[in-house]
Amino acid sequence: MPHPARHRLSACLAAAALCATLLAPTAAPASGIALPELGDAASGIVSPAQEYQLGQSWLRAFRSQVPTFSDAQVHEYLEQTLYRLVGHSQLRDRRLELIVVKNPTMNAFAVPGGVVGVHTGLLLYAESEHQLASVLAHELAHLSQRHFARGVEQRQNASTPTLAALLASLVLAATAGGDAGLAALTATQAAALDARLRFSRQNEQEADRIGMQTMVEAGMNPHAVPEMFERMLRATRYTRRPPEFLLTHPVTESRIADSRNRAQKYPKKQFPESLDFHLMRARIQVLHEKTPGESVKRFLSEIEGESLSPEAARYGLVLAATATGQLDRALFTLAPMLEKRPGKIPYLIAHADLEAAGDNYPAALKILEDALQVHPNSHALTVRYAELLMQSGNYPLCEEVLADYSRRRPKDDYVWYLLAEVHGLAGNILGVHRARAEYFILNGVYDKALQQLNNALKLSRGNFHLTALLRERLRDVRDMRAQAEL
Repeated sequence: MPHPARHRLSACLAAAALCATLLAPTAAPASGIALPELGDAASGIVSPAQEYQLGQSWLRAFRSQVPTFSDAQVHEYLEQTLYRLVGHSQLRDRRLELIVVKNPTMNAFAVPGGVVGVHTGLLLYAESEHQLASVLAHELAHLSQRHFARGVEQRQNASTPTLAALLASLVLAATAGGDAGLAALTATQAAALDARLRFSRQNEQEADRIGMQTMVEAGMNPHAVPEMFERMLRATRYTRRPPEFLLTHPVTESRIADSRNRAQKYPKKQFPESLDFHLMRARIQVLHEKTPGESVKRFLSEIEGESLSPEAARYGLVLAATATGQLDRALFTLAPMLEKRPGKIPYLIAHADLEAAGDNYPAALKILEDALQVHPNSHALTVRYAELLMQSGNYPLCEEVLADYSRRRPKDDYVWYLLAEVHGLAGNILGVHRARAEYFILNGVYDKALQQLNNALKLSRGNFHLTALLRERLRDVRDMRAQAEL
C-alpha cells in the first residue's frame, strides 16, 4: 500500500500537470475542440469563454484529487449566500459552481470560470454571516475583475508554471495536514511570489474595495470586513500553521487599516443576525468535533453559558443527541423550536431524522413531503427526502425523485451518486451504469466513466435513441480525457 503522504504528493503533481496543460497554449485536438490559448500575445487576454472552459476542467481535476463535502443543507445555505452577493456584484457571467471541502482550516478560493471553493472551517472562524460574506464577496471580486486573465496578460509565458503550481497548492491545502502540508504549500507560494507579488497586492486591494462595495449593495455590514481580517490575524497567534487563506491573501496591519478606513465611510448600524448562518455553523461544529458525545457536552455548555446564538446551540444539541441515540433528549430540545418556527427547514429535517432514527419512516417522509409542498425547490429538502426514501426501501419513488432532480441539477455529483445507488438497489443495472458515468465525469475519472458508458451501451441494444445518446456521451468523455492528457 502506498504511503499516504506520497500518494497526496503524486495526486498534487498530477493536478499540477493537468493544470499546466490547461493553461498552456495548445493546438486543437482531433475532435476540433480548441483549448484555451491562454496568454497568447496576439489575443492579449483570456476570453470569458476560455475562462469558463478552464474552470470546468479545473473543477473536474480538483474533484478527482480532493473528497468534497456533500451536506445539502450547508450547500444550499452557501449557494444562497453567494447568489445574494453575486446579484449585486460586477460579475457578468453568473454561472457559479460551489465546491465545499471538509477541512477545519480557514480557506476560500475562486478559480476562473465561476468556481468558488469554501473549506468548512471558514464557518468555524467566521462569527457572523457578514464576516463569512466578506470573504465570499472578496472572491467574487477576483472573478468579476478577471484577475486571472489580467495576470496572464502581464506575465505571459511565465504564467503557466506559476498558475499550475497555485492551483495544485489548493489540492495540498485541502488534503495535506500538519507541518509537511504547510511546508509544501509555503514552498509553492514562495516559488511564485517574486513574479506575482506586486500584481497580487494590486489585485487584493481591488478585490477588497469591490468586495466591500458588493456587500454594501447587498445590504450587508461593511464593518465585517476589518473584523474578519482581525480574526484571521488572531488565528495565527495560536498555531504554527497559519490559515491557508492568508498564504494566498496576505493580511497586514496596513490592509486592515485600509479596510477599516473604507468601512468608516458607512455609518455603523445594527444588522440583523442570520439564524441560518448560526445553524449551519452548528452543523459544522458537530462535523469537526471528535465524537458526537463531545458535541453534546459542547452545546450543553453553550446553552448554560455564553453562545453566539443560544438557538443554534440548541439545534446543535439536537443533532449531537440524535447522533448518540439520545432521541428523547433531542425531541425534548427540538419541540419548542418547532413550535416557535414551524416552517424552518433545518428543524423540519431534524424532526424527520428523529422519526427515521426511531424507525418511523412513514412519519419522517410525511414531514418532508409536506415541507416540499411549501418549498418545492429546496435542495436540502429534496436530497434528504431522497435519502430517506432510499433508507426506507421505497426505491421506485426514490428513483423517480432523483431522476427528475438530476435533470434539474445535472452538475451535482452527489445527486448522481445517490441515483446510482438507488438504481443498484432497485436492480436497474442500465441506470446504474449511466448514473455512475455522470458521477465519474464530474469527478474527472474519465476511464471509469468510459467503462460505465460502454457497459450501458451493451444493455441499450434495440433502443436506438438511447444508443445514440450514449455514443454521443462517449465522444464527449473521450474529448475530455484527451484534453486532460495533452
